[in-house]
Amino acid sequence: MEKKPATPKSKKTSTRRSFLATTAKTAAMASFPLIVPACVTGRGTRPAPSERVVMGCIGLGGKGTANMRGFLNDNRVQVVALCDVNRESDSGYWAGSGGGLEPARRIALDTYSDKTGQPGYKGIDGYSDFRELIQRDDIDAVVISTPDHWHALPTIMAAEAGKDIYLEKPFSLTVSEGRKMSDAVRKNKSVVQIGSQQRSNQRFRHVCELVRNGRIGELKTVKCGLPGGTPDYGKVGHLTEEAPIPKGFDYETWLGPAPSAPYIPARSHTNWRWVFDYSGGQLTDWGGHHPDIAQWGMDTEDTGPIEIRNARAAYSDHPIYNTARNYYFDCVYENGVTLSISNATDEIKQGVRFEGTEGWVWVRRGDWDASSKSLLESEIGPNEIHLYESHSHSRNFTDCVFSREATIAPAETAHRSITIAHLGNIAMKLNRDLKWNPKKERFKGDREANAMLSRPYRAPWSV
Repeated sequence: MEKKPATPKSKKTSTRRSFLATTAKTAAMASFPLIVPACVTGRGTRPAPSERVVMGCIGLGGKGTANMRGFLNDNRVQVVALCDVNRESDSGYWAGSGGGLEPARRIALDTYSDKTGQPGYKGIDGYSDFRELIQRDDIDAVVISTPDHWHALPTIMAAEAGKDIYLEKPFSLTVSEGRKMSDAVRKNKSVVQIGSQQRSNQRFRHVCELVRNGRIGELKTVKCGLPGGTPDYGKVGHLTEEAPIPKGFDYETWLGPAPSAPYIPARSHTNWRWVFDYSGGQLTDWGGHHPDIAQWGMDTEDTGPIEIRNARAAYSDHPIYNTARNYYFDCVYENGVTLSISNATDEIKQGVRFEGTEGWVWVRRGDWDASSKSLLESEIGPNEIHLYESHSHSRNFTDCVFSREATIAPAETAHRSITIAHLGNIAMKLNRDLKWNPKKERFKGDREANAMLSRPYRAPWSV
């Protein structure tokens, strides 16, 4: 983070955390009737202010605005502050991008106005500097939905300020960042939920339970098929020349710790995913989804592979985009299981396929299949392994802010999952097999590969 004293952990936030947890536990444990008029506590329409999670949202692009909407519709949450380096998305290249500070604020105000006439819900502050939002003592939790290169700094600063954090996937831009983020979260006891929402889907969970309970025999191979290419989501892929910075867009802050670069529309506006300075392509964009489910089913959530083999890639020939459009690599685990990750092909379908000695099971969003249809209907017995159950990713986060329990997609789990994608990108760039030590999080005897576990930060930013 910027070179200045770290923000001290807020005593007010810590006290409020304790109050929220105590309130939740007291409500759950109460065994006698307590009659209090709803109008006194606020429960006539929404919980009383003392029983709400006060929230700020950082990053309001399409996904950021969608995340904000989810929490606006949770009556236990009050959104009081928003932050984005883009003020308006209704003009210029931002038109149709689905985000921006002022459009998001209008959505929030309209939502609260529709639900309640209480004036207290109409004060939603706007910021262009995330540090101002994080330093507010009245905020309990933050939602971070920024580009990947802006995940580490706000997360670490929020943890140090005593906030709980909902962070959009992928967890980190590099392995080194991810380790520092997870350590900061653990040290400061922050509740963290990563936006790997497939974990809150019944089919993905059930498939992982089938595998963990031996329904397909001994697990041998897992195959993850992810999207490929560099889709022109922002409709700016053809705009590859330097251009004037759009009004209301703080491009210098958007670049932040990334290398200095001229403003080129194709470089940002949703398509930043295809530029290595800000992301890792489709591999990291989906690395928090299917490979994460693979780790869940393999029971390797707190570790990783010991070797990366057979890495190969074809990179984009676009003048700006430099991430892999086609890719493949194998991850070998200590127990002998091989996880193969590729952009979806005829051989590796999109989704996650677990293959064992007695059958296979496959799942993706909206679909699943198995070597025997009866597998999908198999019930998990009371004495078998039952995995964490969540029916709403955002509500699970709010539940855990109150209870102080771990979420379904906590920081360390997300760090281990996205590390697989980072290792694959490194192996593909070096075009060679690599040996990995998941305990030390270092490559064995490979100085060049280890140097790629982190990236330099542009001054004055540091982590």
